[in-house]
Amino acid sequence: MTGSDLIGIMILAAGLFAVGVFGVLARRGMLFQLVALEVALSGPALGFIAAGAYHADPEGQGMFILVLTLAAAEVAVGLALFLRLRRLTGTDDSDAISGLKG
Repeated sequence: MTGSDLIGIMILAAGLFAVGVFGVLARRGMLFQLVALEVALSGPALGFIAAGAYHADPEGQGMFILVLTLAAAEVAVGLALFLRLRRLTGTDDSDAISGLKG
């Protein structure tokens, strides 16, 4: 892998992260926010893999596994929150969470 390949992949990773963050901030539906958060997490994961391949270092793959584990935990907790919100309020609007005080 050359330096220009690494730069291209890092730009792609930054783009994935930016699209994911924009999706989390712009969407109000909690399910769409979870999907956007997964896209945002895939950006740094791609960056870790690319940097590890460029430097011929297996630590990039280890970090990818860590990000993958974090994403799986985030999905489990997020879906549990989504189902609870849907049951209590009847909507998937993330702004309805503020009404669940108590």
